[in-house]
Amino acid sequence: MDYEQARFNMIEQQIRPWEVLDPKVLDLLMKVKREDFVPALYQSLAFVDMGIPLGHGEYMWAPVIEARALQAVQVKATDRVLEIGTGSGYFTALLASQAANVVSVEIHADLRDEADKKFHAHGYTHIQTRQGDGARDWQLDGHFDVIVLTGSVPLLPEAYLKRLSPGGRLFAIVGEGPAMAATLITRMAPGAQRTDILFETVAKSLANAVEPERFVF
Repeated sequence: MDYEQARFNMIEQQIRPWEVLDPKVLDLLMKVKREDFVPALYQSLAFVDMGIPLGHGEYMWAPVIEARALQAVQVKATDRVLEIGTGSGYFTALLASQAANVVSVEIHADLRDEADKKFHAHGYTHIQTRQGDGARDWQLDGHFDVIVLTGSVPLLPEAYLKRLSPGGRLFAIVGEGPAMAATLITRMAPGAQRTDILFETVAKSLANAVEPERFVF
């Protein structure tokens, strides 16, 4: 398989048409090798517009979701980043390629361990992985400039907004199927924030995500 041609086709045929035009993002998608983070069984599908199974019912985001999320959060070289849901580690690597430091939390020990091996193999020394349940909050590691939830949440936990530094950005897919909203929240000042709805999509929910109250007759 010609991975470089497949990568080019992914960017030109999937990513650009979905309004991802930031040259820094497009450059990263060329440099960080997606196929290196895809399970061996699915490597031939590394550039297909689909979620790729990782086990435990978890999936890699489709390439267009990764690209739109990366463009939205606008990671800077000085940023501290929190990622909830390490998964394959590919999106973690994209974040780390721009940030000063990334803390990535994964609930499944085997996924965390496999991602750790890939980070070490590719020289990502400024990623700290944590095994734990981060669906509702992550009380360790302080405040962050960027937070990304890689699974959807029916409701966005308020706790994460308190972990954003001034000017910080949070990306999450919020809602329940069949329509969920990819959402960017920017903390403008203490107690003040801006919410931008970016696009509609569907993604698997984070394990143990906060559920809305259900009315029972």
